[in-house]
Amino acid sequence: MKLSPLSRRSLLQTSASGFGWLALQSLLADRSFGSQVQITAPHLAPKAKRVVWFFLDGGLSHLDSFDHKPRLTQDHGKPLQIAGKKEDITGRTTNAILGSPFAFQRYGQCGKMVSDLFPHIGSCVDDLTFLHGVHGPSPDHESAIGMLHGGSLLQGFPSVGSWAHYGLGSENQNLPGFVVMGSRKRMYRTNGFLPPVHQGSPFFQDPARPLADLVMAEKIKSLQQNKMRAVGQLDRDFLKSYAQNQIIEAAIANHEKAYVMQDAVPEATDLTRETAATLALYGVGTEHKETDEFGRQCLVARRLLERGVRFIEIVSNGWDQHGDLQNLHAKNARAIDRPIAGLLKDLKGRGLLEDTLVVFATEFGRTPNTEGGGTKPGRDHHPWGFTIWMAGAGLRPGTSHGMLDDFGYFPVEGAVDIHDIHATVLHLLGIDHERLTYRYSGRDFRLTDVHGKLVKEILA
Repeated sequence: MKLSPLSRRSLLQTSASGFGWLALQSLLADRSFGSQVQITAPHLAPKAKRVVWFFLDGGLSHLDSFDHKPRLTQDHGKPLQIAGKKEDITGRTTNAILGSPFAFQRYGQCGKMVSDLFPHIGSCVDDLTFLHGVHGPSPDHESAIGMLHGGSLLQGFPSVGSWAHYGLGSENQNLPGFVVMGSRKRMYRTNGFLPPVHQGSPFFQDPARPLADLVMAEKIKSLQQNKMRAVGQLDRDFLKSYAQNQIIEAAIANHEKAYVMQDAVPEATDLTRETAATLALYGVGTEHKETDEFGRQCLVARRLLERGVRFIEIVSNGWDQHGDLQNLHAKNARAIDRPIAGLLKDLKGRGLLEDTLVVFATEFGRTPNTEGGGTKPGRDHHPWGFTIWMAGAGLRPGTSHGMLDDFGYFPVEGAVDIHDIHATVLHLLGIDHERLTYRYSGRDFRLTDVHGKLVKEILA
């Protein structure tokens, strides 16, 4: 019988669990191993080594934050007349224009107009790159979130963090390469059809502690090590009958990772090592009740980045203001404005911003016309034009690309879709988005599908 040659991919798949078990054995025998692991070579010369991805779940209003539209104030209460205007989503939207309840002012040498929602981020505008012509295909939360994270309106596709980890790996074997903070939603951290090792690790599901189950249940270390050896032996025996089983391989890798994280995570998340000035910069402490929780996440993110974590997503929830936008947007902004600005300034001060990419995104914007009316109006979903900003490695700081019409409805120049955002983020990481593929169910998949082009205008 003629045997077919063993491909490199098959060899790696079948031997991966064996490598994992050998690594686990060495960890049990000797904890003084180095923190560096081999990573995949990038396609291009990377500008960024790591990413912080802020996500505002629910839909931040671009018209009340970073895209100043004086016409809305001038025509407040008048009927909105836009050619091609979309139907409202909830059925409660009126045709009356809603002027922003927030004042705008110029910041920085670039003179960027930013609303009173974000004065601290406003102080950083000379380091930011704004994309004002972003548009998406869906006004529905779940599908729009799926598109922003996985490049598809369908649920279950790998998130952008998983793709980055798949493409480049991690620089620290003691910590996860992909971390998600502040949300239990699986779509932010799912590996989809990628191998399970690329799934994001959820931090701060409990606001009081970074990660659950870090304290070992056994009274002495040798008992824990004996249990791990026993579990490892069972995994190996089971794997003999199921070669190339990614679930079993992932279980072995997870056991290994959990073992070392019991020491690495407490050290990385110990904020007692930070100065009083740094804690104040992020708004951390009992005297900063509104910002303490989000500030802790941002400060821990900086510490994880310093230790080689590849991709961190930090989620801010509750931005879906169909009513009472003025009060609720202001409350949400107070919680995140100082911490995000603190992270930007801290990264810059430590020389990390030059090779870190920061992304500030939401799934869509809000309508220029009012929803609900009354004394506490809101705005409906608006994916046809909104704002995303970035900062850091490889970008032109203090610039704005793209423009919506006078009412903030449709792009009139510099239109950018979500696939273009993904292509640009991967490019800055040194990845050609057309070459980063994974074969699944008989075809090659990629984050940008068959779409995506670089937003070259924002590249340094």
